[in-house]
Amino acid sequence: MLILLPPSESKRGRPRGAPTRLERLSFPELTGTREQVAAAVARASARPDAAEALGVSANLADDIARNTRLATAPALPAADLYTGVLYDALDLASLDAAALRRARRWLLVVSALYGAVRPGDKVAPYRLSMGVNLEGLGPLASVWREPLARVLPDAAGRGVIVDCRSSTYAAAWTPSGDLARRWVQVKVPGATHMAKHTRGLVARALCVAGVDARTPSALEKVLAADFETALHEPRRAGQPWVLETTAR
Repeated sequence: MLILLPPSESKRGRPRGAPTRLERLSFPELTGTREQVAAAVARASARPDAAEALGVSANLADDIARNTRLATAPALPAADLYTGVLYDALDLASLDAAALRRARRWLLVVSALYGAVRPGDKVAPYRLSMGVNLEGLGPLASVWREPLARVLPDAAGRGVIVDCRSSTYAAAWTPSGDLARRWVQVKVPGATHMAKHTRGLVARALCVAGVDARTPSALEKVLAADFETALHEPRRAGQPWVLETTAR
């Protein structure tokens, strides 16, 4: 099973520690692209119009400044880096040992800076969205599309791909071929806040249940114990199954 998560806008930091070693992250094949993106975002963040270039508020000057120190800033595990509604609901720190081992294997955060990271990967805090168009590289979703297509199919294994990403991050990699038949987008009726919370609960429930579902219908059965669900087949080939999910 592969559970795809979006990153959070808010991120924790730490005052000291070793910096990110890109070659030691999961999917070392992405190192070259990671280096290009890190260099481009550092250049953009040093400009007077950095906030405009990154599509963020000028009030986020401290977050923008972090992007200029990516090579030296203390790194921390992705499990600790990302915060916010989804990650509060996921609550990795409270999982038992078996569920945490599954989370480390199954969870994958799609990142505008690092491409894809697992919970144990140590990375520096940053501020960058997949929707940004970086000078010299172009739209980041396009930059990552081919590199991610080379590594993520193997990461999916034989289980379902549970897609909890927003549309901005889903644009960076679309499962195709046989993978598309095992691709399930988690949709949550209602406001964005509740959608993030429910997706975090879904990811947690799957890690706790420990069932490596191989089909969309098997995935629905696993989640039906804790959620109201409705599974919809793709409208045409290449599109995902849609699992509408509401927490009880």
